Order: sequence, then C-alpha cells, then structure tokens
Amino acid sequence: MLKRGSLFTFFWAILIFAVLFYLLLIFSIISYSDLEMLAGVLRDPEFRFAIKFTLWTSTLATALATIVALPCGFLLSRYRFKGRAFFDTLFDIPIILPPLVSGIALLIFFGPFWGDRLARLGINAVFTPLGVIIAQWFIATPFATKTFKHTFASLDRRMEKVARTLGFTPAMVFYKVTLPLARNGIIGGIIMAWARALGEFGATAMLAGITRMKTETLSVAVFLNMSIGDMKFALSTALVMLLIALFLLVVVKVFLSDEVRT
Repeated sequence: MLKRGSLFTFFWAILIFAVLFYLLLIFSIISYSDLEMLAGVLRDPEFRFAIKFTLWTSTLATALATIVALPCGFLLSRYRFKGRAFFDTLFDIPIILPPLVSGIALLIFFGPFWGDRLARLGINAVFTPLGVIIAQWFIATPFATKTFKHTFASLDRRMEKVARTLGFTPAMVFYKVTLPLARNGIIGGIIMAWARALGEFGATAMLAGITRMKTETLSVAVFLNMSIGDMKFALSTALVMLLIALFLLVVVKVFLSDEVRT
C-alpha cells in the first residue's frame, strides 16, 4: 500500500505526464507549420470563407443553444417532477452518441420524415447552411444544459429566499438574484457550447454535407484538404483552430478568475 508521500508523488508524475503529452501534441502541429505557410493560407479565399462561415454559424447556434439550455437547466436543477430523469437523459444522447449517428438522425428527421412539411414552411436544412446551424445547435445544447443545471443546483438559495421575503416575485428573484449569482457558470456553459459548435464535424457533415464554399466550416476544410493531400492547407487550418481554442480558454479563465476575486 502506498504511503501518503508516495501517493502524491505518483499523482504529480501522472499530472506531469499528461501535461507533457498535451504540450507535445500542440508542438507537433506547430513544428510542421511555418509563418510563410500560415500567411499563405490566411490569404486563401477558401480559408477566409471557412473561418467567417464557422464563426457566424457557431455563434448563432450557441445563442440558440443558450435560449434552450437556460430554462431547461434551471427546471431540471430546481424541480422534481414525473419524467424528470427521462428528460435529463434525453440531453445526454447527443453527448454519448457519435456525432455521425446524431447527424444521421438529423438527416432522417429533416429529410424523409419531416422534410416535405418543413419545406412548405421555407425550412430546408439538408445540404444547406441552415443545416450547419441546426447540427451545431443540436450538439452544443446538451453541454450548455448540463453546465447550467449544475450551476443552478450549486447555488446557495438563502439569498433567493431572502429576496422572496422582501416581496420579490419569482420572476424578479430569477432575474435579479439567481442569474447574477450564476453568471460565471452561465458564461462557462456558453463558452463550452460555443467551443463545441466551433469544432463540430460529424453531424454537420451528415446533415449539411461537405460542399466547398457553401457548407464548409473549418473542420470540414481540414477534412477536405487532408483527403486530397493538401497538408499545408489542412495543417494551417488546424493550427488556426488550435490557436482560437487556446485564446478562448485563456480569456475565459482569466475573466472568471477576476470575477471570483471581485
């Protein structure tokens, strides 16, 4: 049986190993790229389309995911009702299922199952930019919902009860007390959902296709150019996605740490 000192030494060794492995992965991508290659790709019309398209679709999908996830996370964390466990489990499906399977389900739903009815309403999701947004929304929403649920469940509810004794309505308590208390967790959930939408590939490819300059997200651009052997474009695009992710995480962590200190 390990002694306490030996146990913590073992823990530190595992932590260092994991950190080194992640750093080496990042370095492996950087080592096969150079500034000249990256600058050339940044000027490429296909890359510019892919990054603009990815940013606006993922941002819109995240906004829609937040609109859905916020009330769902709150209700699942605060209320006990019949079917609650089943409803909660439904939000786990996009997380557990491979994105390709989720994409097939979306393709069937927006294709032969409901496609004709939706088309009469002007909703055409199959092989269109709208399909990209729907796929990103479908994959990102559970991550936001789970984060919001845990955030609301972890709040100290005494301040909410005090607000009720002061005459606040339930809606006023939610907007003036609960949301400010849950601000950091909500921001974290939004960022997690956005990051997941930003890198989505499987469900997007199934529902919206992988058409250049039409439904081409950054992930799709990497796949398309890797499939034809254009390593320069694929590696540079992957590096840009990596830098965006690192920058986003650093900004969020700094912001949240500042919020905690204040």
